[in-house]
Amino acid sequence: MNTIEKELQSRKSEIHKEVDLLFKANMKISDWDVPEVDDREAATLLLSIIQEKIDAIKEDVEAGKYDYY
Repeated sequence: MNTIEKELQSRKSEIHKEVDLLFKANMKISDWDVPEVDDREAATLLLSIIQEKIDAIKEDVEAGKYDYY
């Protein structure tokens, strides 16, 4: 395991918690903003939005945008 892998592995739990917090916070906002919200539909749409951004970041990584970040 190289240095970057070790460093990110040490923060893996923290990263997972942050993603979970992002998801759950936005689910709560949906509940506040839409009283009769279908939570399953909201969760599915929210995951799509998050995945859309992850895909965009992947494209940026592949294009070299973060090579000298």
